[in-house]
Amino acid sequence: MAEYTDSFGVAPIDIGGSSNLSLRRPFDPAAHDLESSFRLTRFADLKGRGCKVPQEVLNKLVSSLQQDYTQEHDSFMHMAVPRIGIGLDCSVTPLRHGGLCLVQTTDFFYPIVDDPYMMGKIACSNVLSDLYAMGVTECDNMLMLLGVSTKMTEKERDVVIPLIMRGFKDAALEAETSVTGGQSVVNPWCTIGGVASTICQVNEYIVPDNAVVGDVLVLTKPLGTQVAVNAHQWLDQPERWNRIKLVVSEEDVRKAYHRAMDSMARLNRIAARLMHKYNAHGATDVTGFGLLGHAQTLASHQKNEVSFVIHNLPVIAKMATVAKACGNMFQLLQGHSAETSGGLLICLPREQAAAYCKDIEKQEGYQAWIIGIVEKGNRTARIIDKPRVIEVPAKE
Repeated sequence: MAEYTDSFGVAPIDIGGSSNLSLRRPFDPAAHDLESSFRLTRFADLKGRGCKVPQEVLNKLVSSLQQDYTQEHDSFMHMAVPRIGIGLDCSVTPLRHGGLCLVQTTDFFYPIVDDPYMMGKIACSNVLSDLYAMGVTECDNMLMLLGVSTKMTEKERDVVIPLIMRGFKDAALEAETSVTGGQSVVNPWCTIGGVASTICQVNEYIVPDNAVVGDVLVLTKPLGTQVAVNAHQWLDQPERWNRIKLVVSEEDVRKAYHRAMDSMARLNRIAARLMHKYNAHGATDVTGFGLLGHAQTLASHQKNEVSFVIHNLPVIAKMATVAKACGNMFQLLQGHSAETSGGLLICLPREQAAAYCKDIEKQEGYQAWIIGIVEKGNRTARIIDKPRVIEVPAKE
């Protein structure tokens, strides 16, 4: 879209083409006449509030929705495509016209990095990942959801918000889609997210419920993004930095932070495309509930009596060591550390998984890893007691 007009009286902001190469450099507050101490992540301060709904509470809410959905489901059985979506990454709604479906998802969250442009890219990539998790590679339209913090000064707002929006738009362009509208509000916190929609035929998405015994689990991005962004914030907080400085250097933390930003901003589109080529039996994206939380959700939706067992944990370099130094704070090796815009966790036929990993590295220049197996079981997931940690170095 050419401009995005806020309902609270802010002048329209041009988010047209991004020819300004300075946007590709790390964000420097001083270069925009902001205080050198400016940190975007401070506008996500949730003191006294939880950052997310606990998974067990969310599962109860989803279960209630599922019951309502099941009661209504019979009215859709005459259609070629049933409604699906409760508990999955996207909703899939049959349309009245010739076997087509509306596939749709939404997401938003608070700033987790201090570079506004990269924050916009990460937010857009995160929204699109839900489509990609179901093997949908084309997005027909995006909407942007933006919350502007009341704690921002006018100068901060006028610098930061256009950069966030430009990053969001650029990621959408990379996905070959466009942002055609959205909604903005004022509240105490800064938030950024969106809605992604596409119209497709049945063969264009992969319902994530067909894992079979003998499949393997592939992960397409490293873990440890939350640890990396937190460790980077602690560089400005001596009392916290003192907890980890004996096990990691400032340079290691900065490298991990940039690796995390790069990973979170990267689309899972190629990963989704290759799911079709290598006959994936289902997938999910790894986000706020961590690797194990999302693996358990995926396992619970399988038609067959299977369970997932995870043996390997690819982690951004040095972040497993940082997590251990913080005691039980992150629970990274237990699979509970939150990720943002993480990789796809994919069930693939064993004989095709290695070729999938080789192909994605050839096309993207980034690794994917076989991290576990699918065995006979009761639709649960677990990580073995002493998983192998794979150190994933910073991308130079």
